[in-house]
Amino acid sequence: MRTALTELTGVRYPVVQTGMGWVAGPRLVSASANAGALGVLASATMSTGELRRAIHEVKSRTDAPFGVNLRADAQDARERVRIVIDEGVRVASFALAPSRELIAELKDAGVVVIPSVGARRHAEKVAAWGADAVIVQGGEGGGHTGDVATTVLLPQVVDAVEVPVVAAGGFHDGRGLVAALAYGAAGVAMGTRFLLTSDSTVPDAVKARYLAATVRDVTVTTAVDGLPHRMLRTDLVDALTRHGRTRTLLHALHRAAEFRRLSKLSWTAMVRDGLAMKHGKELTWSQVLLAANTPMLLRAAMVEGRTDLGVMAAGQVAGVIEDLPSCKELVARVMSEAEDVLGGLPTAG
Repeated sequence: MRTALTELTGVRYPVVQTGMGWVAGPRLVSASANAGALGVLASATMSTGELRRAIHEVKSRTDAPFGVNLRADAQDARERVRIVIDEGVRVASFALAPSRELIAELKDAGVVVIPSVGARRHAEKVAAWGADAVIVQGGEGGGHTGDVATTVLLPQVVDAVEVPVVAAGGFHDGRGLVAALAYGAAGVAMGTRFLLTSDSTVPDAVKARYLAATVRDVTVTTAVDGLPHRMLRTDLVDALTRHGRTRTLLHALHRAAEFRRLSKLSWTAMVRDGLAMKHGKELTWSQVLLAANTPMLLRAAMVEGRTDLGVMAAGQVAGVIEDLPSCKELVARVMSEAEDVLGGLPTAG
């Protein structure tokens, strides 16, 4: 299936596996790429050295194009951009809008730039700055999200920009891909669906919690870091909602110390990143600390398997996913379903 996304990135199918922290490592990314999708490596939870090694590992596992997801507000964003360029990575995606300068640097080196956005105005801005495409995530998506449904946000963005638009938030099968194409998208991006594959390194106990969830077990809360975050309901989420300011601050400091140890960031760098997150938002300092080290809350679940102490980011589709196919099986299924749906559509007249 050829679309503007496949032409731009060189992948076989218009499907993107999103860059999920602690989840989208070399094994999942290479499996997605080998299946014909655009696998995206999550770099925010890696040191620069780990990022370079992870890129090398993906290259050792696949010859297909893949991408790296970057945090535009990170202190070392430019260094990470240079790694992406030096290693010949095909696509750079961003969780937040990158600067005009970062986009230009990547494009000058031949890297395809695809930021993720959650609002029409953000899509218009990055498109004007030279982004090659945008991923637009509606409120159904996992992790940090907005409150506008994909079915409303997607056509707004498609009408507003001339670059290819990839739809995210609520997609898990071939019917969704066809629906997105009908709205004018060039493909779909899926996170939770790829997390729940046999190629994902997420511990089995955590996958079981996702598979057992209903759509009502997925919630949006600001209790974790002060920003809207879609995740599975857990005792931890409930506890953070109940805790007073002092206890929440102590919890945030503990997690910040863990993240500093693993990421090798200095306290100065962490505070700077926290201030960047606080800018323009009404966050307490406890929330700033939690926002800066939310990766640790995710790591507890996604790496250590602690369903009791970790955060499990989840798209709303977690409530309808019931199996753990390989990436190859998943992508083949999505494309087969899409062909069946397209062939079964009624014709005019």
